[in-house]
Amino acid sequence: MQSPSVGAAEGSPTPVTESAASAGEKAATSQGAVHASGKSASVPPAESAPSEAKPIETVSTSRDDTSRLGYLVAAVLFILGIKGMTHPRTAVRGNMLGALGMLLAVIVTLLIAETPPWVIVAGLLVGGGVGVVFATRVQMTQMPQLVALFNGFGGIASVLVAGVESLKLAGTDQRVGSFAAALAGLIGAVTFTGSLVAAGKLQELKMFWKPWSFSGQQLVSGLLLVGCLGLAVLMLLVGGANWVFWVLIILAGVLGVFLVSPIGGADMPVVIALLNSYSGIAAAAAGFAIDNIVLIIAGSLVGASGLILTSIMCKAMNRSLANVLFAKLGPTSDGPSADDVYEGKIKATSAEEVAMLLDGVNRVVIVPGYGLAVAQAQHTVRDLANFLEAKGVTVEYAIHPVAGRMPGHMNVLLAEADVPYEQLKEMEAINPTLSQADVAIVIGANDVVNPVANTDPESPIAGMPILNVHESQTVIVVKRSLSPGFAGIPNPLFAADNCLMLFGDGKQVLVDLVTALKEG
Repeated sequence: MQSPSVGAAEGSPTPVTESAASAGEKAATSQGAVHASGKSASVPPAESAPSEAKPIETVSTSRDDTSRLGYLVAAVLFILGIKGMTHPRTAVRGNMLGALGMLLAVIVTLLIAETPPWVIVAGLLVGGGVGVVFATRVQMTQMPQLVALFNGFGGIASVLVAGVESLKLAGTDQRVGSFAAALAGLIGAVTFTGSLVAAGKLQELKMFWKPWSFSGQQLVSGLLLVGCLGLAVLMLLVGGANWVFWVLIILAGVLGVFLVSPIGGADMPVVIALLNSYSGIAAAAAGFAIDNIVLIIAGSLVGASGLILTSIMCKAMNRSLANVLFAKLGPTSDGPSADDVYEGKIKATSAEEVAMLLDGVNRVVIVPGYGLAVAQAQHTVRDLANFLEAKGVTVEYAIHPVAGRMPGHMNVLLAEADVPYEQLKEMEAINPTLSQADVAIVIGANDVVNPVANTDPESPIAGMPILNVHESQTVIVVKRSLSPGFAGIPNPLFAADNCLMLFGDGKQVLVDLVTALKEG
């Protein structure tokens, strides 16, 4: 049987686009002529003429191949970027590879959508300009809240992508696509509002700084979650329903606020890691909704790495994720008061006395905390270490996994001051040798060096792994005052026999200490 595009018999002037009916009529006419002449000559079968090129389909196929290749390269760059960021030496390169992969993915997607070039350029200029402003003006002390905002941006981007897809599917029977859009919107909205609350807490805004909740809040949060999941299932059962999607988004936004608002500042490193994971999962769900493979890959990588980091943070605090999300870290009513712990036991010192103490020591361990970030003293700490190392002193930095307000906060601060990575020692590596340190200098850390975690099973931080600086020969604690850490409990380390308190602004105190060392 001939296809519609097949030509007529050889020598026929019939064009290649002639219909099958027309070709049949000509064949019948030819056969009639043969019978009329009385000859039994057979009519040769019609030959197939070469099909003409189809430029539209060729261009489309070429474009599809190019987009697949671009997405493949972007996905490889994402994987290499994540791999690079696992080590400080390759972290900058990994970050650049990841950014390049995202740029490539965005450009390929815009080209597929036949976006005008001027729109692409304008978007790059605006987005790049905002990035430059953030990179140059945000202080290192504000980096945790910036990371929280970035998580929120990722969440709201997924909501917008899912919202557009929901509009396209409204009134259709595309149930799976509608369900994927609903999940992307649900997780993205929770990420967005939760990240805004987290950023407010880290910025110490009055309305967010202190954990707040109301009676029955956990029950309300549970009902909101059930309601959101119910609406998502409804979109799976009935297909596209745009009003259902936006009701779901509103409820999910409220849920995000209720989930993060009761969590205290001490748990912010865990919360930031978890919200980062949420943003990745939302992006992956949005990728399923719009059938975009590179978005699925990128979201899956971010979601998985965020969950792994969350698990590491929880393990470092010896707490479960449920305990972080639903329990409050704070003082108990029957715990010892600050007066009971400190009265008559605090030994204040001066920069000059500490300089004399450091004369002739062999090993010094520096313990950075959030107070170091607040005082912007990382460069001064590096100057102190340089001076001591010039005298032949071994200097190391003891890094607690949850010191600061985001994962890796202390590593970032010290890297900014060009502290050699080899001198940064993780808690598990340095704890066994802290008893051999001549002097441990604690700068702005509190709960992560509180020995109560090991001695009082009723303490809010009971069981939390700490840096055992109390085992060092001498401990110098640099703090503005005896104010408690995030857990809100006094620290017996400050009243220990081998502890000296050096009160004042962290940066100024260290400047005075370096000056005293040089003069000595």
